[in-house]
Amino acid sequence: MPDTPREDCLPTTPPVDELPAGLEPGVKAAANALWRAAGLDTGPRRPHLPDRDRAAIALGLYRRALFAEVRTQSRPTTLADLATTLDTLRAQLVELLTAERLASPDRETLVRVVPADESPCEKTRAWAEETAGTLVEDLPRIRALVQTDLEAALGGDPAVRSRAEVVLAYPGFSAVCTYRLAHQVWLAGGELTARLMTEEAHRKTGIDLHPGASIGPAFFIDHGTGVVVGETAVIGARVRLYQGVTVGARSVGRRAARLHGEKRHPTLEDDVIVYANSTILGGDTVIGAGARIGGNAWVTTSLPPGARLRLDTPPRVVDALVMVPDGQQPDGQTADDQTADDQTADGQTP
Repeated sequence: MPDTPREDCLPTTPPVDELPAGLEPGVKAAANALWRAAGLDTGPRRPHLPDRDRAAIALGLYRRALFAEVRTQSRPTTLADLATTLDTLRAQLVELLTAERLASPDRETLVRVVPADESPCEKTRAWAEETAGTLVEDLPRIRALVQTDLEAALGGDPAVRSRAEVVLAYPGFSAVCTYRLAHQVWLAGGELTARLMTEEAHRKTGIDLHPGASIGPAFFIDHGTGVVVGETAVIGARVRLYQGVTVGARSVGRRAARLHGEKRHPTLEDDVIVYANSTILGGDTVIGAGARIGGNAWVTTSLPPGARLRLDTPPRVVDALVMVPDGQQPDGQTADDQTADDQTADGQTP
């Protein structure tokens, strides 16, 4: 196994720190205030959370191993190289999952303070080793699923010149490829690790696929920037989304905590196509198999299988607002005229 640094399972109580000499008083005051705000002045043992940089490293290893035939200087060139890459990936996953299970961050405090008499290290490490090993062993199945996404890109975009182009240069494929691993990590209990993975893809591609979503095979995101798929969305086979599409939840306001675990996002059945900048909202919204949703649509109700939804109405241009001092009206316009204009703009008859 590669020589991967092993992080402390449970850090000891941090020593009392003395601030360096020569700091400005304002810097000292800010440091002390932030230290206290973080609760670190009381000295509890706080396990390390999963590291975002480590998650990015794990994703790089995963992508290099998944399509070893697409050779670049950073990709495996021999079977031994591939095996070493997988073993290093496994080791990175062990560290991420160990950190997550020990920290168990919650919605209120961000970290769990571990009691001094609790020693879960060996049990947690064993779980992480087993889970990471299972994830690596599952990579051939994940590759077969990602292969369907690759074929969907080849069949859905006439601009594609080669498989290598999709693997190396298509942001939609990169985001979906990341999602496929992150979803398995999510199901295995590594929810924060999975989020770090999909957020790494989000940061690089502008595509936000929640690892908790259920997405079927042959999923293709064309162009991709601005696509959002929420946690409880269900997407069937051979679905295609274009840039700017949101598969999201209705506004939840103060009910967010109560809706945790409830289905809040739509279901898109097999062979659905959603064109650019359309928004589909609601956990009870079902888009039937084979439906087509045109660009710039706003959908909050279900559509039957095979439905065609498009917006053909030309955009309505309203008069530009004229900014004037309070209590005054634009030249030649009375207060009654302004009221009539406002009602008309709202779709009412003056």
